[in-house]
Amino acid sequence: MATYSNLFIDQGSDFTFSVDLSSAAGSVDLTSHVGRGQIRKSYTSSTAVDFAISVDVANSEVIASLTAAQTAAMKPGRYVYDIEILSAAATPIITRVLEGQIDVTPRVTTN
Repeated sequence: MATYSNLFIDQGSDFTFSVDLSSAAGSVDLTSHVGRGQIRKSYTSSTAVDFAISVDVANSEVIASLTAAQTAAMKPGRYVYDIEILSAAATPIITRVLEGQIDVTPRVTTN
């Protein structure tokens, strides 16, 4: 089961966060894993904003980011998102590691 976390993004700003997959019982082995994640206005929206995802094997972290151009193109409001990791197997095992709502706050300064 994924962890649930609400996030806040400032429209027009770069945005980066990490998901720590280590625990008191030990770290998750992320060797050969890739990540993916999307933001949508609703669960059934046909359009999405893709996170750039990197996997830090040494620290058991998944890092997700958006560029300032991506967040500038998003209308202020509430969205839903999730982050998944996929194993490198012929038939990948897909694990949702984080999900929740995102609030995009409007920008004032534009130049």
